Order: sequence, then C-alpha cells, then structure tokens
Amino acid sequence: MSITRRSFLSSSAGLVGVHILGSLEASAAQIHAHPIGSASLISECANRFLAALDPAQRGKACFPFDTDERMNWHFVPTERKGLPLREMTPYQKHLASAFLAAGLSQTGYIKAVTIMSLEDVLRLIENDSGEVRNPEKYYFSVFGTPSDTGTWGYRVEGHHLSQNYTVVQGKAVDAPSFFGSNPAEVRQGPRQGLRALAGEEDLGFELIHALDERQHKVAIVDPHAYRDILTAASRKAALQGQPSGLSASNMRAGQFDALRALVEEYARNVPDDMAKGRMAQLDKAGRSIYFAWSGGIQRGDPHYYRVQAPSFLIELDDTQDDANHIHSVWRDFADDFGADLLRQHYQASHHKKE
Repeated sequence: MSITRRSFLSSSAGLVGVHILGSLEASAAQIHAHPIGSASLISECANRFLAALDPAQRGKACFPFDTDERMNWHFVPTERKGLPLREMTPYQKHLASAFLAAGLSQTGYIKAVTIMSLEDVLRLIENDSGEVRNPEKYYFSVFGTPSDTGTWGYRVEGHHLSQNYTVVQGKAVDAPSFFGSNPAEVRQGPRQGLRALAGEEDLGFELIHALDERQHKVAIVDPHAYRDILTAASRKAALQGQPSGLSASNMRAGQFDALRALVEEYARNVPDDMAKGRMAQLDKAGRSIYFAWSGGIQRGDPHYYRVQAPSFLIELDDTQDDANHIHSVWRDFADDFGADLLRQHYQASHHKKE
C-alpha cells in the first residue's frame, strides 16, 4: 500500500531518531491532504517553522537570499551559521522535522535522521562529552522569504548531512546533496548491523562485480582508493580533464541496468517530482555516462566510485576508519545552488521587460 507525502510527514519522525526530532504530531497532521508539488509543501513547512521561532531565533535562522553564506556548505563536524536543533523547543523541533522531511522522500528522510542519530554512536565510541558528537548540532538556515512563487532557499546541515535547496517560482532543486555515515556499519552495541547508506554502497559493488575483467581495466582508474570525494565541499562541482572510467556505451544491457539502479538510489532520496527531474537527466544522457572506480572491489576494501554524466556527478568513498566511513554526494554541474533555475528565471524576467 502506497503512502502519500503528506501522510508520511505526519508520521515520519516516529520511524527513526525520535529523541532527536520528536514526532510530528499536529504540526504536520494539520496540513491539508490534497496533492501538491514538493516546492509548495516545502514553502508551507518553512513558513510554519519560521512562524514558531522567536525574534532571536529568526535572527539566527534567516539570511538574505543573495548572501555568500548560501553556498558555504560542508559536511565535517564544525560550528555553522543557522539555528541548531539544540536551541529549539520541542514544538519547534516537530516543525523542523516536518521541514526536513518535506524536502526528502521517505527513504531520504530515514537516511538523514539515521545519520544524525549516529552522533550518539560516535559519542560512545570516542568517549566524547557530547559537545562535538551531538545529534542536535544540525542547523537550519533559510535564505530569502519562503513562498510558492518567489525565489528563496534553505539548508539543513551538520556532520555528514548537507541538503542545499533552491526554490524558484514553484520549482525546487536539492544540490549539492550530501549524505555520509560514520560508522558505515555499526559493528557493536544495541544497533549492531545498522547501515545508513547500504543501498549506495551495495549497488556500487553490484555494478563493479557485473563488469568483466576487460571492463575492470578501464573502469578501475586507480588501484588505490581516493581518500575522499574529489569535489570535496567545493562550491562548483568540477573534475579536471575528460571523464575517465568505463563509458556506458561499452556496457551490456544488464550492466547498464545496474548503473541505472545505482543512479536511481540517489535520485530517490528526494520527493517524486524532484526525483523525476534527476532521472530525466539520466535519460537525456543516454549512454554518455562514465563509471569510475578506485581501490579494491571486495567488501571491506577501501574504495571509491563516481558516476559522471554531462549534467550531474555522483561520488562515494569508503576509505577512512578502516573503510567503515562513507561520504556520498549528488552534484549538479549546471544547477548546484539552483544556478540554472536562477539563470532561466532571470532570462525570462528580462524578456518580459522588453
């Protein structure tokens, strides 16, 4: 039985990490249930969240749209601008949870909140006081004024989570979109076996194992795994030189299906209409896609892969902490931080004035 986006919002926080964000209760349940695009739902959740804040909190959470801070993203545990969960009341956390869920699919939301909850695991592993490893050190930042027709954006960010949204006249894009996991697999304690990003890693292995020895010689661009994703936290995604690795044009049908399944895992982290946009980029690329791997190809080996198309880039590495620490990202070459959406909007506005 399928679940609607709005009914999911009314129950999603109860699925994972209740101690972090609480249940949504009336905050999302009161939202009317007619079908609606993700951008409109995001705007509604943003305004409900902001309306619940006091002036000092809004001062921390709100920024002009054109501020340089909008593109100042990262995924390491550091202090950030924005309003953190730990400075919110329980009711405000309910609304923050709905706001986070509005910009993700059910699957993406579960990944996000699981990643946040892993701070408690790290706190125990590292004997941290709770100041560095804190599941409430995730920051909400809103750029501009949320609306269905205006131009604005927001970011939800903390250790191993950075979702960067731009909304332009009812269209939304989430890029850069970063999910990380440390540990990649919890290997002891009551949560033993938990893997927040199992799909991203397993489907990568399925693809590399689907290739034959001749294809491996092309796809594996370095026998030693890269230490991190190559684009890091750059403001503009860019890789030097021509795409490397195995071209999809040299894959058999079943291998290309495995590549498509891998891309779809990333696409389905966002709501349906946004996911369709990501998959449309894949369809438009056709076989003009490259798959590259570095490191070992057996489970437990340090490894890295990327999927590079003309319009988007996926990267994943699992190399740190004895290959039990994942970084993964979806980058849009043209539309990171809504660059292409904004360009089209400004061009349309210019033509109307002529």
